[in-house]
Amino acid sequence: MAAALLSQDFTAATVAALRHRLRAVVTAVGLTGDVGYDFVLAVHELVTNAVRHGGGQGHLELRRAHDALICEVTDHGEAAGKLPVRLPAVDVAGGRGLWLAHQLTEGLLLARRLHGVTATVTACLEPSNGPHAPSTASVAPPDDGRGRLGADDQG
Repeated sequence: MAAALLSQDFTAATVAALRHRLRAVVTAVGLTGDVGYDFVLAVHELVTNAVRHGGGQGHLELRRAHDALICEVTDHGEAAGKLPVRLPAVDVAGGRGLWLAHQLTEGLLLARRLHGVTATVTACLEPSNGPHAPSTASVAPPDDGRGRLGADDQG
């Protein structure tokens, strides 16, 4: 079962505030560093696309399912035409949002609906017993440089 973390409608006027709120939630659940930054950037690209090409507004839904974050961005624009997930030529302005979202996340899924598109991206959270989890092994007390325990560690 997926736990809802963030559910919010957006418009052009609220894109920046939504990005900051998303970043805070993503960080709070443990998606940090470059992976967290990439996920937020990917979602921001989807939100921006929804505003520009999907009717000027949309809805963001962020959920956690076990060790994964799932973010759906739904717009209300016309769903006609192709949804290119490719890198355009270098001399073309724009057109990189879907490609970036695909590159920066674990996956991008596009679903065309009668009135709009839903773009879904995912990111894996490290399981609590993963390779970067804090160790539970005991750590030797610090040495004071003279082969003795520090003053605070002498019992």
